[in-house]
Amino acid sequence: MVQLQVDDSTIVDVLKSVKRIALVGASPKPERPSYRVMGFLLSKGYDVVPVNPGLAGKSIHGQAVCGSLAEIDGPIDMVDIFRASSFVGGVVDEALALSPLPRVIWMQLDIRDDEAAARAKEKGLTVIMDRCPAIEYPRLIGA
Repeated sequence: MVQLQVDDSTIVDVLKSVKRIALVGASPKPERPSYRVMGFLLSKGYDVVPVNPGLAGKSIHGQAVCGSLAEIDGPIDMVDIFRASSFVGGVVDEALALSPLPRVIWMQLDIRDDEAAARAKEKGLTVIMDRCPAIEYPRLIGA
């Protein structure tokens, strides 16, 4: 089983070093957590690319939606997953097929997949599960 707990220094390093984030499971609905978190990340200066196959070609928070990770032009630093745990394995496999590889796989609150996390860790990626950057950023870095 992959260690769920990631120390705060690792989270701080991730939040301070990543610049471009693919947000998988992005929603245009303001009541959805993915919409709010995407807005938060954009407000902190991150370049956020929303990923949702059903919304490809549309925009969320003014950012063009891609249908898959492979459709994103250029490298991404982190894949932030807003999909049910049962879909995480496929998202991680898609991320591991990218070149260059992202540095971080981040699974949102209540989302974890130990097998997918192990595959990502084997490739040298940092994996954070069951956490939210919009909670961790203010807690560890400040408002």
